[in-house]
Amino acid sequence: MALRTAGSVLVVFLLSVAANTATKCGQQSQVMVPPTNAAEGQKTLTCSTTCTLTDNPNPTYNWYKNGQRLDEHISQQYSIHIYYSDIYSCAVKGYEDLLSPAVCVLGQNCFNVTYTHQSICAMKGSTVELPCTYQYPSYHVVSEPNWYIQEKYNEAPKMLSSVPEYAGRAEYLGTEEKDCTLRITDLRERDSAEYKFRFKTQYAEWGYSFSGTTLTVTVEKKRTLTCSTTCLLTDNPNPTYIWYKNGQHLHDPTSQQYSCNTLVVWCYSADSYSCAVKDHEDVLTPTVCVQGQSCLNVTYTKRSICALKGSTVDITCTYRHPSWHNVTEVSWFNKWESGVTTDLSQDPEYAGRVKYLPTTEKDSTLRITDLRESDSAEYKFRFTTTAVKWGYSFPGITLNVTDLQVKESPGTEEGKVTLTCSTTCTLTDNPTYIWYKNGQLLTNPNTQDNFLYLDQISSEDAGSYSCSVKGYRSPVTFVGEPKSLKNAVVGIIVVILILILCLFGFMWFRKKTSKSTTDTRDRRDTAENGQRDSNPVYDNISGMAMTPTAAQRAITDEQDDVTYASIQHRNQEVPPDSTFPLSHPQKQDEDFQYATVKFNSPSAAQ
Repeated sequence: MALRTAGSVLVVFLLSVAANTATKCGQQSQVMVPPTNAAEGQKTLTCSTTCTLTDNPNPTYNWYKNGQRLDEHISQQYSIHIYYSDIYSCAVKGYEDLLSPAVCVLGQNCFNVTYTHQSICAMKGSTVELPCTYQYPSYHVVSEPNWYIQEKYNEAPKMLSSVPEYAGRAEYLGTEEKDCTLRITDLRERDSAEYKFRFKTQYAEWGYSFSGTTLTVTVEKKRTLTCSTTCLLTDNPNPTYIWYKNGQHLHDPTSQQYSCNTLVVWCYSADSYSCAVKDHEDVLTPTVCVQGQSCLNVTYTKRSICALKGSTVDITCTYRHPSWHNVTEVSWFNKWESGVTTDLSQDPEYAGRVKYLPTTEKDSTLRITDLRESDSAEYKFRFTTTAVKWGYSFPGITLNVTDLQVKESPGTEEGKVTLTCSTTCTLTDNPTYIWYKNGQLLTNPNTQDNFLYLDQISSEDAGSYSCSVKGYRSPVTFVGEPKSLKNAVVGIIVVILILILCLFGFMWFRKKTSKSTTDTRDRRDTAENGQRDSNPVYDNISGMAMTPTAAQRAITDEQDDVTYASIQHRNQEVPPDSTFPLSHPQKQDEDFQYATVKFNSPSAAQ
C-alpha cells in the first residue's frame, strides 16, 4: 500500500477483489462497475473515493483510456464498450499526477507502458538511457513504436525522430516484445524535457497523456559525497574514513582528501562510490551512483560458503554496468598482489577443476570441482568494459572446505553416548546427514541435525560408525568393544616397536664394544711388530722348547690368544764360514711373508 496525497483514486471492478490501492492519510478510492450487460456488452466505471474530499466536495474527474486522456468525460461515472485490449484509469482534476492504477477491462494483458524512472539527472556531454517496458495483447502486431519529447506541459509532444537536433544522437534500443529503452548521446542542456513512449497496433494505440520520464541535463561537473553514520561513534569520535570507487580503494598517502567524511568527485555516469570507517571495513555502505541508476556494481549472492572436500561448489554473483558499455573481460580470482590478479582459469592449482558457467549480462558463476582443503580462500569477481574496470577491494565470497569426521562425546551415567558428524564450518544449505553402522545404512536412527544419539552402549550398539552428506562419507569411528579391541591392538604394536628399538640398540652397543677391542689389539700388534722388525734377520721366539705333549696340554687347558707375531724371512748374504744350512737356495733380494704364528702362554705348572 503506497502513500499518496488526498484525492488519490482506485479503479477496481464490482464483485472483484480490489487488487490495486492508493491511499493517503487512510483515505481510499475505487472505481465501481456493475455486472456486465450481456446484451449490450457495456460496463459503467465509477471513479470514487472512500471518503469525502474536504477541500473539494464536488470534484471533477479525468478519465484515461490506453494512456490517453478522454477530454469529453469529466463525470464520476463512465460507460464503456468492453474490448479486450483496453485499459482505464482516472484522477481527480487538479491532482492529475495522482492517477489511479490502470485496470484492464478484460483479462490481464491489455495495453500499458511502465517507465523505470520518473526523473533522471545527467551531465552535459554524457550518455543517458531512459528505460521502459510495454505490453499489449499477444495477437496484436506493433507497427509504430516511437519516443516523443514534451518540452512544456501544455504543448503537444513531438516525435523525437522528427526533431533535427536529435539526429544521430537518439537511438531506440527496444524490441517488439517488452523493452522500449531510449538512448541519447552527447547530452545538451536543451535536452532537458519529458520523454514519453507511444506505440500502435492494427487495433489500437497507446497515448501520451500519462507521465513519462523527465530528463534534466546539468553542467555541474563535480559533486560532494558525504560518508555519515546514524550515531556518534563513542570509541572513535573522530574516525578516519575510507572511500571506494568502482570497487577499488582510493588511497593517496600524500593527500587527506580520501580520509575525510566528504569527497568531491567528477560526475561520470558509470562511476559508483562507497565508504567505510577505518578498522570497520567489513561494514561498507551500499554503492551510490553519481549519475543515473546503472553504474558499476558487483553483488555476491552469499558472503560465505562451506563445502565438503571432494565435492563441487558454485560461487555466484550479479554485476551491473551502463548498457552502452561492452564487457570485454570477466574473471574470478583469489589472489591479488600489487594490483595484479590471477585468473583462476589460468592457475595451475585449479587446472581441470575450474569452469566459468555461461555468463549472462547480469550474472556470473564460478564452478570448482574436486574441492581440496587448500581451496579455502576468498574469491572475487572482476569485469572490464570498454570504458572502465571493476576493482578488487570489496569483500568477495569466502569458501571454507571441510571434511567429515565422527566425534564421540563422553558417555553419561546412564550410558548414553552422542555421536557428532563434525565439520570445521557450518555446511551451506542445511544438508541431510546419513548414518552408517558397520558399513550398513541405519534405517531408523535417533538423530537430530548432525547428531546421532545412542541410549545404551551394549554389544549390539558396539561397532564402527560413519556419516555422509551428499554422497561424501567420513572415516569410521569405533564405539564400544571394538574400540577397546582397537586400543589393545595399538598398545601391542607400540610394545613390539619398543622391543625392536631396544634390540637394535643392544646390537649396536655390542658391535661398538667389539670394534673397540679389535682396535686395541691392532695397536698392540703394531707396537710389537715395530720391535721385532729391529732384528735384521728373525724375531726372537721364546718357548719353542716345549714338548709336543706340553704344548698340546697348554692349548687344551688355556686358550690365551694374547700375542701374534709375523715371521719374516729376508735373504741375506751368508758368510763363507757360516754353518747355517741352506736347504733351498733363494734368489737374491727375494722376501717371504710367512703365516701368522700364535703364541700360547704355558701354564705355571709346566
